[in-house]
Amino acid sequence: MTNNTSNPSLDIVGIGNAIVDVLTTTDDSVLERLSLSKGSMTLIDANKAKELYEITTNRIQRSGGSVANSLACIAELGGKTAFIGRVRNDELGKIFTEEISTTGTIFKTPTSSVGPSTARCIIFITPDAQRTMCTYLGASVLLEPRDLDFSAVREAKILYLEGYLWDNPAAKDAFIKAAEIAKNAGRKVALSLSDSFCVNRHRESFVTLVGNHIDILFANEDEIKALYKTSSLNTAIEELKKTCDLAAITIGKKGSILISSGKEINIDPFIFGKAIDTTGAGDLYAGGFLKGLADGLKPETSARIGSICAGHIVTQLGSRSNTDLLNLISSHLEP
Repeated sequence: MTNNTSNPSLDIVGIGNAIVDVLTTTDDSVLERLSLSKGSMTLIDANKAKELYEITTNRIQRSGGSVANSLACIAELGGKTAFIGRVRNDELGKIFTEEISTTGTIFKTPTSSVGPSTARCIIFITPDAQRTMCTYLGASVLLEPRDLDFSAVREAKILYLEGYLWDNPAAKDAFIKAAEIAKNAGRKVALSLSDSFCVNRHRESFVTLVGNHIDILFANEDEIKALYKTSSLNTAIEELKKTCDLAAITIGKKGSILISSGKEINIDPFIFGKAIDTTGAGDLYAGGFLKGLADGLKPETSARIGSICAGHIVTQLGSRSNTDLLNLISSHLEP
């Protein structure tokens, strides 16, 4: 083992969909006119993406994607992060690259000059804080093993993988290759299950992945129940304990459940005001949690940091904090 692998220079390297989030506030009548089910996530094609993009007004455009959001949070908290994901050499690809770089996250994956355009997620936010997402995955799903920055994977304390990418066989191969490299370098591997529909599509291979490669798992209640094919959260947690040593299950307004070395610990939510947009809540929870672990903090403390980050982000529009998260954490985290 080289010096680089024994002394990691990065805290977290993440592999995920490189998506530009296009956020716009709207009302229920627009959703009805577009035949969109409120609170849903719909995959759309290139033509629909262009049509919806052109009708959005007062839009905020940010680098997005679940893992990218988590890394931006970690970078804001002072962590050293790198992102691996695919964009096209187009205007949205430029926006993604520039915006994620401003967070302090290293992004060096080569752009693609052929094929579909950069992915985008058009997010309609209604006054009740619900987000209705229309996602065009575009170039992001073309990630393959040759896009991996193996040195970054070896040099990070934790490799963080995004479950959404599991839909693409080449990206799946990239995941497993990266996980093996990380493990061989003595690193930890974390996974976000991302979406219950994604879990249902690939349940058996996800169970194998969790059992064989994953040290840290993030999921919400629906995702973990889907993984173990049960309607009972308790049953799912008991199954999870058999294969995963460390996991965080978010349960919405009730906070989260930490699984650590076979123990269950309830983590209370932090409420900082009215929720106006739930975009990125789970992503910032994971970001805060992983930053705590990278700093050598106990899992319970790390989970509370995640809960603080998530509790704040729902009080504003978008998944980039408009307040100093470090100050927020230091003032609310019990010693």
